[in-house]
Amino acid sequence: MPNPEIAQKSPYVLEMQPGKYWWCACGKSQKQPFCDGSHKGSEFRPVMVELTEPGRVAWCGCKHSGKAPRCDGSHRNL
Repeated sequence: MPNPEIAQKSPYVLEMQPGKYWWCACGKSQKQPFCDGSHKGSEFRPVMVELTEPGRVAWCGCKHSGKAPRCDGSHRNL
């Protein structure tokens, strides 16, 4: 699989409400950290996340996290 584009070298820290979200795995979305369909025609697929409680989420921005879609600090090594 090809490497995703690095959207940013830091997480997107957002206050989130319960619901279903589609995290962008390719790095090309204009609606980061969420999918806008820019992956179409590639090997990448968005990751569906269902949040059951409101709270702060650190979404991976570099697209290289070992705990995707959440940030694990991998951007520090890019």
